[in-house]
Amino acid sequence: MNVVVRHQAEAMAALGHRVEILTRRYAPDLPDSLTLSPGVTLRHLEAGPAAPIAKGEHEAHIGEFARRLESLAPYDLFHSHHWFSGIAALPVARRRGIPHVQSSHSIAAEDRAPLSSGERAESAGRMAGEAWLARESDAIVAISEAEADTVLARLGGSADRVSIVPPGVDSVLFRPGPNGAYPTAGARGYAVVAARLQPLKGLDLAVEAIAAVPEACRPELVVAGDASADFSGYRDGLTALAARLGIEGGVRFVGPRSRAQLAALMRDARVILVPSHSETYGLVALEGAASGVPVIAAASGGLREAVIHGATGLVLDSRDPLVWAEGMGAVLSDPGFARRLSVAARERAEQLGWPRSAEALLAVYRDLLRPDAARRRDLAVA
Repeated sequence: MNVVVRHQAEAMAALGHRVEILTRRYAPDLPDSLTLSPGVTLRHLEAGPAAPIAKGEHEAHIGEFARRLESLAPYDLFHSHHWFSGIAALPVARRRGIPHVQSSHSIAAEDRAPLSSGERAESAGRMAGEAWLARESDAIVAISEAEADTVLARLGGSADRVSIVPPGVDSVLFRPGPNGAYPTAGARGYAVVAARLQPLKGLDLAVEAIAAVPEACRPELVVAGDASADFSGYRDGLTALAARLGIEGGVRFVGPRSRAQLAALMRDARVILVPSHSETYGLVALEGAASGVPVIAAASGGLREAVIHGATGLVLDSRDPLVWAEGMGAVLSDPGFARRLSVAARERAEQLGWPRSAEALLAVYRDLLRPDAARRRDLAVA
């Protein structure tokens, strides 16, 4: 979500708009405001403790965040990302008489959804809040057809107010390396999985799948991502799983990576795994494609749209580690197949830049801001 918000904001600013990104202060030494790039300002608002808090605790601070929004200078439009921000911003937008746009990036599971799906049912407040935002916002921006379908079927949104704006990718930063998916003969290389360390991301499947690859060609598994405050013991569980499977020396945790570090890690990988139980799109898959590396992804949510099965990567309906190991084997053992996937993935990614994504988003805004849609706008992203 953070990547999408920042890159769309910077692309809109490059087109002449002013964008302010509004977020909760999560550390005491953060500045009140910071210029991220010409035309893009980041503001830290006081709402709750100036410290990181678990996702489930944010709900208690929505009212305070709304009061901070109320005190800011006028904007032409509010665009909220995630339900916390929407609950705070929609009433402020109504009082000011300006449009409110809502994006979700993730939607709570229904009460009856099984925990094994990885998409946990959350608070009643979230479930009611997301449905209210879907009904009352002036526009809903979904990141994929899969998310749009969920907004319509689960939240009761209106089809005439839902627009799909896929993300972009920085194909200069994320680019193929000199070796990439086709290293020197006999080199095992490594596979990458990049995600927050939490059950939803299905990292246990990545560990089990790597363990099921024959030892002679088994790549190292490199896990890039920060621990989630809600699941502080999840990394220890993955380490224990690797030990039980006899590959404790073949799984390496490298922690959170900067964008440049992640790009460098990806471009020399043999394969990128995206085993999430649920993804509204799966930006990592698109970044892997731009890096010219075959992506193997779960057939969940928007990953079916991010990866074209058999053309830019593999999309697997099964969560059987043996099926994933077989998919990896097909890529690792056949350089010609890996190259075909890589070339097609890179070509597709080059067509999906952030300016294209920003133009699609601005088209949604212009429809809401008519008849004076052509003038420069001040936009607030919360």
